[in-house]
Amino acid sequence: MNAIVGDHDLLLVTLDTLRYDVAAALADAGLLPNLLPPGVRWERRHSPGSFTYAAHAAMFAGFLPTPVTPGPHPRLFAATFPGSESTADGTWVFDAPDLPAGLAKAGYHTVCIGGVGFFNKLTPLGSALPGLFAESHWEPEFGVTNPASLERQIDRAAEVLRDRTAPVFLFVNVSAMHQPNHFYLPGATGDSPESHAAALRYVDRHIGRLYALMRRPCLVIVCSDHGTAYGEDGHAGHRIGHEVVWTVPYTHFILEQRHAAI
Repeated sequence: MNAIVGDHDLLLVTLDTLRYDVAAALADAGLLPNLLPPGVRWERRHSPGSFTYAAHAAMFAGFLPTPVTPGPHPRLFAATFPGSESTADGTWVFDAPDLPAGLAKAGYHTVCIGGVGFFNKLTPLGSALPGLFAESHWEPEFGVTNPASLERQIDRAAEVLRDRTAPVFLFVNVSAMHQPNHFYLPGATGDSPESHAAALRYVDRHIGRLYALMRRPCLVIVCSDHGTAYGEDGHAGHRIGHEVVWTVPYTHFILEQRHAAI
C-alpha cells in the first residue's frame, strides 16, 4: 500500500446490506461480469459492524472487513495506534483520526457520494460520516426508494471527476440492495433474498460506468458493510448478531491506466 498511496486513485464502494451468500451465488453463476473483472473473486469476510453507521465508522478508521480465517491479518490502511497487531510493513499508516483525513494530508481530494440515510446530511447524525470528506453529495434520488439510484450516483460522480487534477479518493455507498428492493424483481410484492439478488444484478449492469470514470491506475475496494436477514431464525433486518449479517463479500483489485470515460 505504501507504493499505491500517492500513485493511484482510490475507489471504495460499499454495497450496503449485501449478503455474502447472495453475492457468492451470483458470482459463481457468472452473473456479475462487470462488478468483478476477470480473475477477481469475492472473499468471505466478517464486517466490523452489524449496521451501516458502525461498519462505516470502523472502515473509515482503517478497519475493513476481516478475513474469516484466524489472524491477525495485516490491514491495507491503519491509523497510528500503539500496539496494533494488524499494522504490518505493507500497511499504509496515517497520522490522522480517519482515513479520509489521512489521505487528504497525502494530497488526495476526498469525495463521498452517499446512498442510505446515514449519508443524507439531513440531520447531525446523517452528516457525521459525510463530514469526514472534503466534498460530499446526497440527493433523494441516491436513496433506497429510487430504483435508478446507482445510475444517479454515477451521474454525480461523473460531474465530480470531470475536472479533477489531484489524486482522488472516491467513496460511493450503493443503496440499491437495501430494503426496499422488491421493485428489482418483476411481480414481487415484498423483499426477499431473490429481490436482493435482483438488486445486485442491477448494480452489475451499471457499475462498469463508475469504474470507467476513475483515472488509472486505481485501487478499487468493493465490499458490503453488513448483511441482512430475511426470516432466518425469525430475524428480519440487521443490527443483530446473526451469521447472515456479520458475513460479507469483499474484494480489491487494480484498474490499470487508460483514458477515463466521462
